[in-house]
Amino acid sequence: MSNYHDDHVEDMEDDYDMDDPAEDMVDAHHERGLRDSDSEDDEYAHSNDKIPDTSAADARKGKDIQGIPWERLAITRENYRQTRLEQYKNYENIPNSGEAAAKECKPTVKGGMYYEFRQNTRSVKSTILHFQLRNLVWATSKHDVYLMSHYSVLHWSALSGVDTELMNVQGHVAPREKHPGSLLEGFSQTQVSTLAVKDNLLVAGGFQGELICKHLDREGISFCCRTTYDDNAITNAVEIFNTASGAVHFMASNNDSGVRDYDMERFQLCKHFQFDWPVNHTSLSPDGKLVVIVGDDPNGLLIDANSGKTLHSMKGHHDFSFASAWSPDGRTFATGRLYNNWYHDSLL
Repeated sequence: MSNYHDDHVEDMEDDYDMDDPAEDMVDAHHERGLRDSDSEDDEYAHSNDKIPDTSAADARKGKDIQGIPWERLAITRENYRQTRLEQYKNYENIPNSGEAAAKECKPTVKGGMYYEFRQNTRSVKSTILHFQLRNLVWATSKHDVYLMSHYSVLHWSALSGVDTELMNVQGHVAPREKHPGSLLEGFSQTQVSTLAVKDNLLVAGGFQGELICKHLDREGISFCCRTTYDDNAITNAVEIFNTASGAVHFMASNNDSGVRDYDMERFQLCKHFQFDWPVNHTSLSPDGKLVVIVGDDPNGLLIDANSGKTLHSMKGHHDFSFASAWSPDGRTFATGRLYNNWYHDSLL
């Protein structure tokens, strides 16, 4: 992602719209009502008037899936969306990239069934410190969700509706296990920029290159390290995977233009590849032989997973990319950029 400076994290949240529209609109509605009320009890009741969960049955009856009470507002959903589309300007790293992409992108077909809505809960809410880094919510099953909420890493169960704190990085975090290369002194007040969970391994990356690894079936932290002491050290993404032998590894994409492969069986860095621009996301092919690299360049790269050699440069985007994924067939992959996302498929 674009050059980042630690003291600008909170400013990013103010500069770009990252708030919950449902809460904003309900808050605005309550503010109008509070102007006519002098009662402190009424004000307390209003401020604690949580938006209830929305179920599939509620949605079928016409309730908004975000829980926005349109019937109590002075604007309809359709008019609000139209106004937002007309007034909201997408962030661009390359000037006029959005306009160029819009000319080439096929419009989404309206009325298509792309997903089936099940439930919207407001009992837990993820915290996103930087508008370009949103890999902070992971679902490992239909019912198990892991997310970052302020300084807490939480597990939320869709079955019970209960959230459990797994790790808190507001204070001092240090590994309980001793491994070569692990920073036994740990970290303090880590600002988490990315998160990944697979099987029983949780890996959190930080804005200063921190990596914190926790096995969910063990007490405490297993491993801590810092990818780099470079000024531009932010960890943009993490992917956990299994090698052909079954060993657990994870790959960290970093703003210092590096991609690092860590072996979690030996708790050691085993590969380190450098590129010409900050790497925002990487995806390993299902057979473990190829890696898709995207970052602060309109073009993506397809590299050999063992040597790091670039096999192909992928053109198609007009701006920087922040997401990538492989199809299970191992022949097709997709890359995407922020906001007006569009995907470039490649048949190998």
